Amino acid sequence: MLSIALAGKPNAGKSTFYTAATMADVDVGNYPFTTIDANRGVTHVRTECPCQSLDERCDSDNCRDGIRYVPVELIDVAGLVPGAHEGRGLGNQFLDELTNADVILHVVDAAGATDAEGEPVEVGDHDPVEDLDFIETEMDLWIASIVERNWESVERQSRSPDFDIDDALVEMLTGVGATELDVSRTLREMEYPEDPQQWTDDHRETLASDIRKRTKPIVVVANKADIAPEENIERLRAAAETVIPASADSELALRRADEAGAIEYRPGDDDFEILGDLSDSQRAGLDQIRGLLGELGGTGIQESLDYAVYDLLDHFTAYPVQDDTHWTDGQGSVLPDAFLLPEGSTPTDLAYAVHSDIGDGYLHAVDARKAMRISDDQQLEEGDVIKIVSTAT
Repeated sequence: MLSIALAGKPNAGKSTFYTAATMADVDVGNYPFTTIDANRGVTHVRTECPCQSLDERCDSDNCRDGIRYVPVELIDVAGLVPGAHEGRGLGNQFLDELTNADVILHVVDAAGATDAEGEPVEVGDHDPVEDLDFIETEMDLWIASIVERNWESVERQSRSPDFDIDDALVEMLTGVGATELDVSRTLREMEYPEDPQQWTDDHRETLASDIRKRTKPIVVVANKADIAPEENIERLRAAAETVIPASADSELALRRADEAGAIEYRPGDDDFEILGDLSDSQRAGLDQIRGLLGELGGTGIQESLDYAVYDLLDHFTAYPVQDDTHWTDGQGSVLPDAFLLPEGSTPTDLAYAVHSDIGDGYLHAVDARKAMRISDDQQLEEGDVIKIVSTAT
C-alpha cells in the first residue's frame, strides 16, 4: 500500500486533516506536540470506477455511485520545529517517520495563525511563505546526517579491490527509500571524487538533497483556506510549484454530517445534499462550507491526496478479475479489487501486485473491456479491467 505522510509545524492542522481523511479518532489540540507518536490509518484516493460502463454498480464497499475510493496509508507525523534534524522537539523520531513515506503533504497554516515555532497567534500575524522551505531543509539535513554517520563504513569498504561506490551508497540509502536507480542518477549529475575519503560535507549534503527530491516528493497543502487572507494564498502559489488550498475543518464537518445521515457527501465532491432536519446554526455552518466548496471546487483534502498519488507519484488504478465477461472474481463479486500501480506497469506487474504466486505462475492476460488477449509487455492504463491467467489460483 502506498504511504502518504502529513508534515508541517505544530498547529498547522495535520491531525484535523488526518481525522477528516481517515475518520479515525486522534487528539486534536491548539498547542504544540498534541501528536507525539505518529498516527497511522487508511484513507483513499478517488477515481472513476469501471462499473460506470455496466448496467449496475459494482459490489465493492469502496464504490459510491460509480466513484471508486482506493485505499492508501496516511501517516500523521508530529509537528516539526526548526532544528528538528538535530533532535529538537523529538525531531529525529518524526523525521524517521517521514523517510518511510512515498510522498509528503506539507500542511501549511495559510491563515498565518501560528508562528515559526507552531505557537498560536492572531490570523495574519505570521507569513506562511516563510514555512515553505522548512520541511525540505530539515529533511535534507536529516538525510545528510544519516550519510555522515555511516560514511566511515563507506570509507572502510573503499579499501576493498572490488569496491563500488554506487553499491555502497545504495546499501546505505535504502533506509530512506532510495533505489539503485535513484543513487546512480544522482551520482551521474554530481561532481564528486571517486575516493570516499576525499568527500566533503558539501558532497554529502548535495547527495542527501538530491536523494530527498527523488524519493520524497512534496505537495504543499495551504490549510485553513476558509479563514486565510486571499493574499496569503496567492503569495503561497507564487512561491511554490504546487499549492492546494484546503480546509481540513470543513472536510471533517462534512464527513461527520454524512456519517450522521444529516447530509449526503462524497469526499472530493464540490457540493452535498441535505437529508435531515437541521437547526438554524447547523444550516448556517453548512451554507458557509458550501460557499467554500463553490470557491475551491471542494475542501482540498481529497484533491491533495489524489494529486499526490496520481500526479506526483504517476500511479494509476487497475482492476483484476477472474471472469472477463462479467468482471467478477471467483465468488461472483463485481470489480471487488483495485490496485494502484506506477506508470509503465504491465499485466505481469499487476499479477505480482495481486499475489506473488499469481505472478510466478503468470501465463497471459486479457483486456476485459475489449475482450481480447494483450501482450505481456503492454503498458496498462487508468481504469483497465484485466483478467490474469495464471497456473496459481
